[in-house]
Amino acid sequence: MKITASMVSELRTKTGAGMMDCKKALAEADGNMEEAVDILRKKGLSAAAKKADRAAAEGLVAGVAEGRCGVLVEVNAETDFVAKNANFQAFTNGVAAVVLSSRPADLDALKAQPFPGTGRTIAEEQTHQVATIGENINLRRFVCFETSQGVVSCYIHGVGKIGVLVELETSAENDDRVANLGRNLAMHTAAANPPYLCREDVPAEVVEKEKEIMRVKAIDSGKPENIVEKIITGQINKYFGEVCLLEQAYVIDPDLTVTKVVSNLGKEIGADVRLTRFARFQLGEGVEKRSDDFAAEVASMTK
Repeated sequence: MKITASMVSELRTKTGAGMMDCKKALAEADGNMEEAVDILRKKGLSAAAKKADRAAAEGLVAGVAEGRCGVLVEVNAETDFVAKNANFQAFTNGVAAVVLSSRPADLDALKAQPFPGTGRTIAEEQTHQVATIGENINLRRFVCFETSQGVVSCYIHGVGKIGVLVELETSAENDDRVANLGRNLAMHTAAANPPYLCREDVPAEVVEKEKEIMRVKAIDSGKPENIVEKIITGQINKYFGEVCLLEQAYVIDPDLTVTKVVSNLGKEIGADVRLTRFARFQLGEGVEKRSDDFAAEVASMTK
C-alpha cells in the first residue's frame, strides 16, 4: 500500500513520533493506522525501558486549586532543561488537571486514567513523552485536598520548584479575604518549610530526642539541675515555634503567629476560620540526585 504524506502527518499528530519513524511504522503495518500506532508505542516502550534506570530528580511541581479542592503533582525528569519543554509542561499540568477532576486513590489509579485529548492513558502518555523528549520521566507523587466547607489555596514557587496546598475551613468560603489569606499562608509555607501543622503532630520520640539534647546542653553549660527542666520547657516551646506551622512567626508580619493571623481574620469577617492541613512538595526532595559513581551516571545519561 502506498504511504502518503497525509497518512504520515496523521500518525505524527496521533503519536508525536518523528516523520521517518511514522513512515516506517505505516509501511510495516501496510497502511493500517491503528496498527502503526501500536508499533510506535511498542518502540516507545523499548526506548522508555532503556531510560528507566536513569536518575530523575529534576522536573516540575504543578498545582491547581478550585474553591474547595486543590491538588499538587510532581513529575520528575533527568535534567532541569526539560522543565522548560512545552510538551513536558503540558504533560505535568495535564496530570494535575486529571487529579483534580478524577480524585484517584493512588498512583496506579491515576496512571490508568485517560490523558486529555490523546486517546491514551496517563501511563501510556508518560511512555510517549519519554520517547518524544528522550529523557526518563517519572510521575512521582500527588496529593489532593477537598474540604466540605472552606477553601483550598495553591501556590507554586519559581518555575515549579516548590508547591504548597493550604486548607482553610470556614463558613465564609466565598469571602475573598479567606482566599487571599490562604494564598499568603501557602507562600509562607513555601518559605518557612514547616514539617508539622501543630505540636500534636510532632512524634513523641522526636520531642523526647530534642528534650534530651536540650538537657545535655543545659547540664554541660553548668546550669543547676533545679532549673534545667524550666530551661527545657522554654526551649521546647521555641522548638515548636520553629517546626509547627500554626506556631511559626508569620513571614508577612513576624510579630504575629500564624494562629493569630487566622484568628484575626475570623474576627474580621465574623466567622470561624481554621487552618486544618497543608502539603508542601519540593522538587526532588528525598530523591538521590547522583549515584556514588557520578561519572558512571553521567555516562548513562549520554547513551
